[in-house]
Amino acid sequence: MKQPEISSSLFKRLRFILVETSRPGNIGAAARAMKTMGFSDLVLVNPKVQGAQLHEEAVAFASGAQDVLQAARVVGSIDEALADCHFVAAVSARLREFSPPIVAPRQLAAQLAQADYQAALMFGNERFGLPNEAVQKCNALINIPANPDYSSLNLAQAVQVLSYECRVAVLGDAPMTEGIGFTGDAASVMQIEGMYAHLEQALVEIDFLDPANPKKLMSRLKRMFSRTQLETEEVNVLRGIAKHILAKK
Repeated sequence: MKQPEISSSLFKRLRFILVETSRPGNIGAAARAMKTMGFSDLVLVNPKVQGAQLHEEAVAFASGAQDVLQAARVVGSIDEALADCHFVAAVSARLREFSPPIVAPRQLAAQLAQADYQAALMFGNERFGLPNEAVQKCNALINIPANPDYSSLNLAQAVQVLSYECRVAVLGDAPMTEGIGFTGDAASVMQIEGMYAHLEQALVEIDFLDPANPKKLMSRLKRMFSRTQLETEEVNVLRGIAKHILAKK
């Protein structure tokens, strides 16, 4: 399956906004989470540490995503961060009495992948989350369905969950990478049947299978191999093993 053009997809239309982040390391880890999923638009609203995106802790936690950090914009208000956005969702573990509609991450990701507008995901401070007035500016409130007995995700983990869901929504069932791994030609029915006959002959030769009382051994082996979707090369390997057994005997 051919992957969609990233330049015209959600990868370029989705902004990640971190509001009043306390630790530079969390900013770096969030940048890393974004980059692993193909996103790069990062905006910081009043980070607690001046120059946080270039802080040594942020760079260390970014672990190769320094380009995302260096390109990050620092702004003085949420309104500035949202200036050109048409849709924004707040990410919060705390539900509010007066909040926008609550949406699951996967549902929201599917919605954003089908849209054609600039969107943003907004994440609050590590200790206090997002203030109510920030949430009220949003079109949706995202609540990650975590363990109710311990639903504490750190900032970068929340960014990772949302960026992953958005990537999957865009790419569907397409592989994350191409050209990795080996897939051979599927073995034909005749090739597989020949392998079974060869294998049965070898098992008889080493007295593992009694031809006078075979019971269900071959049926069980066939059932086992039928779940593997054997390839031609794999059939040849198994026949080579059987041939070697027979030669030794």
